[in-house]
Amino acid sequence: MLQSSFSIVDQLMIGRLGSVSVAGVGLASKFAGIYGVIASAMGAVAGIMISQYIGQKNDGEVRRSLAVNLLLALAIGVLVTLVCLLCPRQIMGLYTRDAQTLSAAADYLRIVCAASLPLACATLLTTLFRCIEKARWPLCASIAAALVNTALNYVLIFGKLGMPALGMRGAAIATVIAQLVNMLTMLVIFALHRRSLPLARPTVRLPKFNWKQYGAILLPMLVCEVVWSLGENVYAAVYGHLGTDACAAMTLTNPVQGLMIGALCGLSQAAGVLVGKRLGENRPDLAYAHAKRLMVYGFAGALALSVLIVSCSGAYVRLYNVTDEVRALTRQILFAYALVAPFKIQNMILGGGILRSGGRTQYVMVIDMAGTWVFGVPLALLSAFVLKLPIPCVYFILSLEECVRFAISLAIFKSRRWMTMLRAG
Repeated sequence: MLQSSFSIVDQLMIGRLGSVSVAGVGLASKFAGIYGVIASAMGAVAGIMISQYIGQKNDGEVRRSLAVNLLLALAIGVLVTLVCLLCPRQIMGLYTRDAQTLSAAADYLRIVCAASLPLACATLLTTLFRCIEKARWPLCASIAAALVNTALNYVLIFGKLGMPALGMRGAAIATVIAQLVNMLTMLVIFALHRRSLPLARPTVRLPKFNWKQYGAILLPMLVCEVVWSLGENVYAAVYGHLGTDACAAMTLTNPVQGLMIGALCGLSQAAGVLVGKRLGENRPDLAYAHAKRLMVYGFAGALALSVLIVSCSGAYVRLYNVTDEVRALTRQILFAYALVAPFKIQNMILGGGILRSGGRTQYVMVIDMAGTWVFGVPLALLSAFVLKLPIPCVYFILSLEECVRFAISLAIFKSRRWMTMLRAG
């Protein structure tokens, strides 16, 4: 939830600046989020490997798994940052034709892309700490970063304490600084506790790394996350072409979605660690029992939060300085989201944690690609541009792909074919 708060705080405060600013930040965040999901994929791969090797008590492979994934995530982060710096307007031109929204989105993207590298480093260190069941350490770093982000947003967006009012640019600068604080805090914690970590010797001997197994895990994960993220960006482009009000309304739902996902994504992370460790210990029945329990917790939590979202939607939309039409659209979209949220959460726990923990990431790749591109994207284009339905209906129809994805994931889960134990190099 604290990680999600970076974009949430931005949007809540930017919401006081009007619909164009809200839409611009929302579209830029969608593209910037592509690297976010890549970094998350690298963290997930590292989590699969580290948790299983901890279960096998193989400290050398734990160290190599962390190093290889961190270096690759940083290399991709450099490339993404350069692309955003060199051609932000061309990128944002793919999302909207409105000149004001395009300019706002490009300005925001040009600055916020600098958060990519600290995000990668913090994500990989967080994965390590979670796998050794020290989740309170990244929690402390996230608290520090969230506090910095909130304070700087207030100062830089609205021009407090003698600072100039930078608007959206201030929000982007605050996000970058907060991510740096998060990374530096994690590095300090890592240095202080390094002797207690399962990292064996300090050198990294890559030739002994099991590259074939690593590629078999990583490539489907990267393809899955990038293809899914591109699908989400197609959805954003659809919203952008439906008009500024539709795009703004969709963007206003992002904080609520982020909080709900943030509140329950810990179950996905826990599933990856707990199930992975049991598989590494060659105890598949216990791994299966852990997985089922976490799915039940996720379903119950999603139902409770869905009811809360519907109940509080009226008060929530009044926080923003937008038109009554945008507020009405936002409430309708939130109602549609509440209906599909339990399936979305189950897919997050199943695909994002349980099925991946066995290293058979090909299953997750096929499920996500089929859900997004066979069902979601065609339904979005059909409902928006052929049937010309309003944005709440478009969102609900494209979100039905979550139901399809859940049915496929559940069948694979019950087959137990995803349960495998990794081998060291």
